[in-house]
Amino acid sequence: MQSEQQTHYQRIGGAEKIHALVDRFYQLMDELPEAYGIRRIHAADLQGANSKLFKFLSGWLGGPQLYVQEFGEPFLRRRHFPFAIGTAERDQWMMCMNQALSEVVEDGALRAGLSDALTKLADHMRNRPN
Repeated sequence: MQSEQQTHYQRIGGAEKIHALVDRFYQLMDELPEAYGIRRIHAADLQGANSKLFKFLSGWLGGPQLYVQEFGEPFLRRRHFPFAIGTAERDQWMMCMNQALSEVVEDGALRAGLSDALTKLADHMRNRPN
């Protein structure tokens, strides 16, 4: 029986599963033509973004605060403001993330909860009109 005290970090499977999720997410972003809008606002080499998202998700899910230790508080909206993020980019980001979640996260309830929370987070990143 699963403990009610487990963090999402523990439930997802720790660093190994978060790495798998982030790797698959950026692979999808890089490969899917329908993700072009979100892909084009990233650097040619996705390794930096991959590393930052892994570190952010680690802490956001209740594990080690790797992002905060290295970069300070996330202030995600402010950090993303230089990039044109509208509804299309949000939806493309979530398309890639939802597919990665479906392939990597086995626990259906956890997967649905993470998708809902990440949808709210992605929506908060929008800084341009539709």
